[in-house]
Amino acid sequence: MSDESPAEITPADYKLLVQSVVDYAIFMLDPQGHIASWNAGAERIKGYRAEEIIGRHFSVFYSPEDVAAGKPARELEVAAAEGRLEDEGWRVRADGTRFWANVIITALRDETGRLRGFGKVTRDMTERRTAERALKESEERFRLIVQNVVDYAIFMLDPQGHIASWNAGAERIKGYRAEEIIGRHFSVFYSPEDVAAGKPARELEVAAAEGRLEDEGWRVRADGTRFWANVIITALRDETGRLRGFGKVTRDMTERRTAERALDERSRLLTHLVHAQEMERRRIAWDVHDDTIQSMVAVGMRLQLLADRLEGQDATAARHLNETVSAAIRRLRDLTFRLRPPGLDRGGLVEGLTSYLDQVVTGAGLTYELWHELDREPPSETAITIFRICQEALTNVRKHAQAKAVRVSLSSSGHGVLVRVADDGVGVGDPVDILAMSDHFGLIEMRERAEMAGGWWSIRGRPAEGTTVEFWVPALASGGEGDRG
Repeated sequence: MSDESPAEITPADYKLLVQSVVDYAIFMLDPQGHIASWNAGAERIKGYRAEEIIGRHFSVFYSPEDVAAGKPARELEVAAAEGRLEDEGWRVRADGTRFWANVIITALRDETGRLRGFGKVTRDMTERRTAERALKESEERFRLIVQNVVDYAIFMLDPQGHIASWNAGAERIKGYRAEEIIGRHFSVFYSPEDVAAGKPARELEVAAAEGRLEDEGWRVRADGTRFWANVIITALRDETGRLRGFGKVTRDMTERRTAERALDERSRLLTHLVHAQEMERRRIAWDVHDDTIQSMVAVGMRLQLLADRLEGQDATAARHLNETVSAAIRRLRDLTFRLRPPGLDRGGLVEGLTSYLDQVVTGAGLTYELWHELDREPPSETAITIFRICQEALTNVRKHAQAKAVRVSLSSSGHGVLVRVADDGVGVGDPVDILAMSDHFGLIEMRERAEMAGGWWSIRGRPAEGTTVEFWVPALASGGEGDRG
């Protein structure tokens, strides 16, 4: 560490300091406002060299309108009277361009108090002003957006939960005007039972601790009516982390909730309807199998015994009658299979379709391919709906398509099952014309089944190019009987 004393700062050093500064224009004026000195910053900011500007009046830096209004002289008067003046405004460079300047004029007096002139420090603030104006415009645009949004209630709370701002959406949804609600506690929007349970305070605590909170539930309007709300509360903190309040966004979800509940109710009704239909089909199948078919089998056995005992034309007639009974039994067995294929109960949708394809499609001389990519087995009523539509589509292929092969594909899609039944047969004409014909009950039934389940159905194809039936049904469990997980 040196024992030498620091060098004494001389007036020449101060002059060197001022002359070398480039970020500020620092110069002196005489008492009348003529420029008496000039530094590097003045040259950079204002565009004049020292030899061009020294001796000229400082009003050259002001706009013509400011000069006409007497602003330069007035600023010197104020600085002389009050010791200093600070101003921001437009100033003019040597090339005529303007810049936004922060200006400080300081009166310079000697030890006797005599005015020796003025010190003038100018800084170019154009970039800062541009940024501030851009920020202000952005904030104003954001404020206008927030204020004018009508589908969302967007407002601020102070840290204790008192309402500090209010937008048009808040007025529309909650029913309060700004002057009626600002300053009141936001718990006014909660039901008496929620307030008694401490829900408003608890939500602010969670939002403050975790940064945000989202909730759905009943809220109360100004007129006392309730609405189902989706609410997001966000903690607002400054750069130091101090909690400044909360932002609260509320949306009225009453219509959506009503629609969802109606859809749930429709789904429950559909579940009960499908279940009732299938139970009735199963009962009929059991009755036919256990009663009618067994009785006809007994009749057939007796006819066979009778034919063996008779001779001639009587024996022939008995055998023909037995063949008729046997054919009727086969048709009834086919009916019971179509009413309730056993695979659907044992192994689910894929096994039920496989069983049906093996017996009905292969039996009709067609080849088939069954492809599936299901995330899981759909609920019982969904599986039954899919099976019945496929069953009708395959019946049409067997009866009308003159096809050699059929392909059935199933895949999970959008919380549901997408199904295609495609054949290589004679094809179809315009699907719109086909559906408009009153005798195409099977096509209409397929479409109605899919739409009743909340899905869609379509048919497409061209003559000699085959036909594709495509449909989608939702596979959301609705709590009905027979749901599979």
